[in-house]
Amino acid sequence: MTTTVSQPALTFPRGTFAKLSPHPYLLAHLQPTESHSRRANGRLPTEFRTPHINNGSLTHAEGSAVVRIGDTTVVCGIRGEILQASNVGRYRTDKSSTPEGYNETKELDLLVPNIELATGCSPAFLPGQPPSTLAQSLSTRVYSLLHSSKLVNSEELKICESTEPEVKAFWTLYIDILFISLDGNPFDAAWAAVVSALNNVRLPKAHWDPDREIIVCEDAVAESKSLQLRGIPVAVTALVFRAKEQAQATDIKNWILVDPDTFEEGLCDESVTVVVDCSAGPTKMLGTSKMGGTIVAMKEMREIVSLAEARWKTLSKLLKG
Repeated sequence: MTTTVSQPALTFPRGTFAKLSPHPYLLAHLQPTESHSRRANGRLPTEFRTPHINNGSLTHAEGSAVVRIGDTTVVCGIRGEILQASNVGRYRTDKSSTPEGYNETKELDLLVPNIELATGCSPAFLPGQPPSTLAQSLSTRVYSLLHSSKLVNSEELKICESTEPEVKAFWTLYIDILFISLDGNPFDAAWAAVVSALNNVRLPKAHWDPDREIIVCEDAVAESKSLQLRGIPVAVTALVFRAKEQAQATDIKNWILVDPDTFEEGLCDESVTVVVDCSAGPTKMLGTSKMGGTIVAMKEMREIVSLAEARWKTLSKLLKG
């Protein structure tokens, strides 16, 4: 009597197929034969990851926030230091000679962001490496948006003499942003952490002591003040995924994927980021940037802006704390 031993079927886990053929793997999810298009992570192309925000997590900072979007987690701490006006060579005491469009917060460097990608936040960042290009570009983008949006009014950072309106010093805010986990879409998460932390900032009551000629800060927390921000801007990034052109194909199918993860970022060569603020009624476009590709036109931009408006309604409630 002979027995037949069946050979095990040649199967691989889903993750193995994603590594061997990433583009066909994602394409198979987006163009199924019977069901709706879904990404490899299970989300719809226009579906965002659920945000989680915790304010005031760092007790030693003037303001802080921890933002988690999917598996991307960012910690932002804001530290305030006093800069005396006498030590600022570029400070204009005569406002009549101020040129149009003068941004005092930018000219005096009162907002200083810095981004660090912690070792181990993703497999791409190993110990002993110099600061990455991604960290430097993110710092530049956050710095540019902070000033172009005029989110923080310079009047909020001035320290004046109690008896006269003369400005004696400024608060300089050092905004440190640390990624402890990175799974795609770093700019949106970093910007959300910055806005949330700025909403959490409380600066001690400070005044000029003419006898000692120094700035004195009060210890009482009840006398501290929060920043009155100019709106709640929200950043939304979307990628364009294209089906590879076939020999007999007359058109190339493409999908707009919002809030991409790391797997999707490696398969797309066109990205769009829009920054919107709906806190004052009509939607304000505070920034738009596009990199690579030729797919996104007016129709696609309208769709992305519409998705950004919907995202603002959800995220703005959390950013306010």
